[in-house]
Amino acid sequence: MNIKITGSGSYIPTRIVTNLEFAQHEFLGEGGKPLPYSNEEVAEKFKQITGIEERRYVDEDLLTSDIAYFAAQRAIDDAKIDPETIDYIIFAHNFGNVKSGAIQTDILPSLASRVKHSLKIKNPKCVAYDILFGCPGWIEGVIQAQAYIKAGMAKRCLVIGAETLSRVVDPHDRDSMIYSDGAGASIIEATDEEGGILAHETASFTHDEAYFLFFGNSYNVTHDPDVRYIKMYGRKIYEFALTNVPLAMKDCLDKSGVAIEDVKKVLIHQANEKMDEAIIHRFFKLHKKTPPEGVMPMSIHKLGNSSVATVPTLYDLLIKGQLEDQEIQKGDIVMFASVGAGMNVNAFVYKV
Repeated sequence: MNIKITGSGSYIPTRIVTNLEFAQHEFLGEGGKPLPYSNEEVAEKFKQITGIEERRYVDEDLLTSDIAYFAAQRAIDDAKIDPETIDYIIFAHNFGNVKSGAIQTDILPSLASRVKHSLKIKNPKCVAYDILFGCPGWIEGVIQAQAYIKAGMAKRCLVIGAETLSRVVDPHDRDSMIYSDGAGASIIEATDEEGGILAHETASFTHDEAYFLFFGNSYNVTHDPDVRYIKMYGRKIYEFALTNVPLAMKDCLDKSGVAIEDVKKVLIHQANEKMDEAIIHRFFKLHKKTPPEGVMPMSIHKLGNSSVATVPTLYDLLIKGQLEDQEIQKGDIVMFASVGAGMNVNAFVYKV
């Protein structure tokens, strides 16, 4: 018995927000001080560092659970399965449903329960629950699905990663330009086919690192202090990721028994192009190798950082041939990896 991704789906919002649209923002630093350079300079430096040219935001009438349902239905259709046969629905997100213009999150009932309801699944033994694991949430959901299947508790799971980060960002914080909205979903199931998940690795770093990402006040000191937004210590996260992600990836690859030369693609959380490139180079350097050209497909340039949705969306685009100059074939070795709030790091090695 092997455990494979038998279907995938994603939802990419239709509203495109370019870097130019931030030109009218009043960007401030901590303490509410104006930045010492123009918005045009902010946007240009931002693009050079992150690689992001534009991002996607959901329409005002859509919620995180809505776009998750869209992605889930597409994954179910792709796998050609009866949704009543799904044993677990595992939904990774971080902020629940936040209505447009609202300041309160809604996670009652769980978003996984809402997706199950939208899918019209009647089977009460289809267990639906949410996980909060930062940006690595979808990968952790896949790892949990694999554990259920290995333990004989499930045969088929639906794992979703969805987020609407556009509704929890501080418009006065230039870091808000990183974030976007989106959803990705996958069917994970036992199969007699060759391949599947070969090894996995997960770690949580919380001693000094727990609050590298956090909810904090707006940089505009006149804003309501009880309204919070996603905030981060970017330099600390960068340094943390460059140290810990390559090591976790190496441990995972070593456990799989796969040679570094046989890794066809690395699908890494789309957080920051320069950071991801540095992680990949360090990962290959640990094996005394240089990354081959095209080993790291990217979607961040046009889609931004949609947190838990970046990796499943990237996989869906890749497996369906929708990424320019990128493809994977049956039998290829792919490594999935992510890093995010917690601070959490995880990875798995997968044979298509």
